[in-house]
Amino acid sequence: MNRKKNILFLFPNYPYLYTLKLQTTFSMSRKEDFLKYQAQTTPFPLLLDIEKAEGCWIYDKSGKKYLDLVAGVSATVLGHSNPIITKAIKDQVDKYMHVMVYGEFIQDAPLELSKLLCNNLPDPLNTAYLVNSGTEAIEGSMKLAKRVTGRGEIIAAKWAYHGNTQGSMSILGNEEQKQKFRPLIPDINFIEFNNIDDLELISESTAAVVLETIQGGAGFIIPKDGYLKKVRERCDKVGALLILDEIQPGFGRTGKLFGFMNFDVVPDILAIGKAMGGGMPVGAFIASEEKMAMLKSEPMLGHITTFGGHPVIAASSLATLKELLKGNYMNEALRKEQLFRKHLNHPEIKEIRGMGLMLAPFFENPEFPVKLMNALMGKGIIVFLLLFEKRALRLSPPLTISDKEIIYACEIINETIGELM
Repeated sequence: MNRKKNILFLFPNYPYLYTLKLQTTFSMSRKEDFLKYQAQTTPFPLLLDIEKAEGCWIYDKSGKKYLDLVAGVSATVLGHSNPIITKAIKDQVDKYMHVMVYGEFIQDAPLELSKLLCNNLPDPLNTAYLVNSGTEAIEGSMKLAKRVTGRGEIIAAKWAYHGNTQGSMSILGNEEQKQKFRPLIPDINFIEFNNIDDLELISESTAAVVLETIQGGAGFIIPKDGYLKKVRERCDKVGALLILDEIQPGFGRTGKLFGFMNFDVVPDILAIGKAMGGGMPVGAFIASEEKMAMLKSEPMLGHITTFGGHPVIAASSLATLKELLKGNYMNEALRKEQLFRKHLNHPEIKEIRGMGLMLAPFFENPEFPVKLMNALMGKGIIVFLLLFEKRALRLSPPLTISDKEIIYACEIINETIGELM
């Protein structure tokens, strides 16, 4: 039985609750099954009942379409159901799927993907370990740093987010988010992002410093005044490794293939995920061949994953990377950033942080973004919130978004801000 119902939306860590009078058609049995059989991350999921997705548009089962300005949280970088990617997936499925645990058999897609990735990275990033997700990439990176240095301390940034498994959560920079899951990994310490004075805390006991190139959940905070170069210099001085988390900004979103390429710095270990798969689940950590070789002996199987380098996932990732390198998407991301900045001009927007198509409009009232998100959903515009920064909205659309779609979205956002004030 289909019913129309007003939906209540909530976002975790936000104490502000609003009723959104959104007439959404869905099957009550499907809603009940969803809430019963699929574990939830918040008490109030968005409950958009999906029929299909194409380009920058998502369609629900009632036929209503939504302009997607989130891209599955920076994941579907070339849009939904991109024909180049779906063809690569189907072609690989017709050949074979999983045949062996990671690292044993030579398979075309994962080998070509690893080679193409490394050939488009600066030295010494020349060996890739393919895994299943961004958080596994962080876990592998932390293990590799400890194995290489023989040290135990990991330093991360306050308000950082690197994933939700035990190791990644240990370096999450918000105690409230992780306190009920303690004890976590010991010897974790924190510095403030962009604070040069804190770099003195990086010492000869430090195995690695783990930083997001651009802090995501904290509000799309860009490194300033040569901060990452100074972190690099401090790490070199004390023999610590630098791990950069490119899970959100990576794969063209900032105008370069990876965000760190904007800041004249090269990490010892690079952690990637999200957009890498073009809509499929994947991750990787990349380092020098010399460092990566230390995971295969003393002990063997220093990191092991059954489905890492899965040929279907690798085929999707390879098609995504080839298309990104072939097209003009990265340069266009910077031009489209300026289009957003020009047209997203309501006076209640105090600033827009970020770069490329990783943007966060800020508002004075921390209660306002969740209210605006809900209202925009009712008008067919999908935006999202940031994990820690309550004053901002997330705008991270597919790089394929058109000028017309950007201008349309900005008009609706400006209009809705005015209606809610």
